[in-house]
Amino acid sequence: MDLLSIILLAIGLAMDCFAVSIAQGMQGGRWRPMIVMAILFGLFQGGMPLIAYFSGLLFADFFTRWSPWIALILLAFIGGKMLLEAYKESRETRDESEEQPQALTLSTMLILAIATSIDALSVGVLFIPVPEVLWLSVSIIAMTSTLFSLIGFWLGRTLGRHLPFNANILGGCILIAIGLKIFIEGVLL
Repeated sequence: MDLLSIILLAIGLAMDCFAVSIAQGMQGGRWRPMIVMAILFGLFQGGMPLIAYFSGLLFADFFTRWSPWIALILLAFIGGKMLLEAYKESRETRDESEEQPQALTLSTMLILAIATSIDALSVGVLFIPVPEVLWLSVSIIAMTSTLFSLIGFWLGRTLGRHLPFNANILGGCILIAIGLKIFIEGVLL
């Protein structure tokens, strides 16, 4: 596996983190929790291939079979929660200056990190025949996911300020769509 292939693989794996980060940024969140979430995204994206590699094919086959379901459930739950919050906010009459973005809790960050990195488990199997590139690949995957998460958050914050509607609606739809994408790719394709 050459360096270009590793970089392209890392970018492909980082796309879910990027989209989730855009959704979080559109909610107007703060940078400190997002930096923590970006680091968690990088650690989980880099860690999942290691788990699959060191566990061997048996463990990777199990997660390859069930990961679409797990990702769908986790992302649909969080996306649905965001949609419900948007609905509740639309029913309440509040002054816009009083609105505060929802705090990003550690448990939510961990759920998002797990849900967006489950597909990286199957990638670990790719390194079994080429163990000499494992650590370089995992490092590139982790750094790329962290970087794309930070860029996505910045982009979401920038775009979120100019949207004429509740960003929770778009963010919830994005998370549910990512869960459906992972599910369809893993089960139907």
